[in-house]
Amino acid sequence: MVHRGHCKFTTKANNAEAAGASAVLIINNQKELYKMVCEPDETDLDIHIPAIILPQDAGASLEKMLLTNTSVSVQLYSPKRPLVDVAEVFLWLMAVGTILCASYWSAWTAREAAAEQDKLLKDAVDEVPNDKAVGVSSVLDINTASAVLFVVIASCFLVLLYELMSYWFIELLVVLFCIGGVDGLQTCLVALLSRWFKHAGESYIKVPIFGALSYLTLAVSPFCIAFAVGWAMHRNLSFAWIGQDILGIALIITVLQIVHVPNLKVGTVLLSCAFLYDIFWVFVSKKLFHESVMIVVARGDRSGEDGIPMLLKIPRLFDPWGGYSIIGFGDILLPGLLIAFSLRYDWSANKSLRAGYFPWAMLGNGAGLLITYVALNLMDGHGQPALLYIVPFTLGTFLTLGKKRGDLRVLWTQGEPQRPCPHVLLQRGQELD
Repeated sequence: MVHRGHCKFTTKANNAEAAGASAVLIINNQKELYKMVCEPDETDLDIHIPAIILPQDAGASLEKMLLTNTSVSVQLYSPKRPLVDVAEVFLWLMAVGTILCASYWSAWTAREAAAEQDKLLKDAVDEVPNDKAVGVSSVLDINTASAVLFVVIASCFLVLLYELMSYWFIELLVVLFCIGGVDGLQTCLVALLSRWFKHAGESYIKVPIFGALSYLTLAVSPFCIAFAVGWAMHRNLSFAWIGQDILGIALIITVLQIVHVPNLKVGTVLLSCAFLYDIFWVFVSKKLFHESVMIVVARGDRSGEDGIPMLLKIPRLFDPWGGYSIIGFGDILLPGLLIAFSLRYDWSANKSLRAGYFPWAMLGNGAGLLITYVALNLMDGHGQPALLYIVPFTLGTFLTLGKKRGDLRVLWTQGEPQRPCPHVLLQRGQELD
């Protein structure tokens, strides 16, 4: 019985056979199974003993039994995997549902801000309010340069993760994830509860360092902090994925609420760069680093952990190979920015659900994610770049539909239909009087 280590599976089997072993049990360094394969140049193998890989928790149980018993019997078998695991279905629903909720929240906030702006313009003939007065200062519109820069920074950060992957570095990522998760969860809860506790949400108190905070924020913050700290302390438990997904979804929804794609041009540049980024770091990086950088980082190889926390994951409960079905935050966030933009445009243009772009963008995103899981199963579980399938379905659908309906010019440059200014209309009416 040996641990996974870093040498080849065939090397382990040859060494075990040379030492007189009748079989070799290899304990994996993850809580799931991988198919043991030979290297392409290993064509002269002569191994006559069975080699079996065990998940990490099964190996730990076996080692414990060996320490307390004189002999242990092991029955060898090769488990069959289900064609589709229910975890993939729930993960698909989770990803699509997150984008759906974030898009409606983003569109609702934008419509409220536009209505408030119109009201102020009508009430104040001689004074045009600034952005802060209409409540849009918290929204960050990205441009084409920042879209390209984002992908460059993401690539540098991915290489940094790959090179510095270790236990302490994962701990640092956990701390950063908890900070972001607390902020996201707090933002979502405050926005939700303010519908019922409006007075507490609109009453503020000045707090040192943090500035003015609402009473509702002060009431919710301790719960959010306790939730994140509790998850961080017990994240190795079997059910800890629930807390990670809650924090992750809240963080994604908050980012999609704050960061906006102003037009289709920026969305196209962003998703096109992300499309190339995903393909390069999943497939092409194998030529440079001798392994897929993206997959190694996502799994948390060489760190002793079950992967980085910047993932949504669900355990494969009905898969005897174990492990988790996962999806990265970027695979939800980046197409989510374009989908949220589509709903904001539909509402500002007063388009019905059937005539709008949002349902088609959602359909394209869902279909692309579905194709990703189909490809994942066809490729025998080897990691796939989700954006390779999601971007053509989502962005391609949007561009094609915009061209067909004649809205592409407005979508590409302005991002919203031309609206008459109530302030100007009111002034003209007074002049006519």
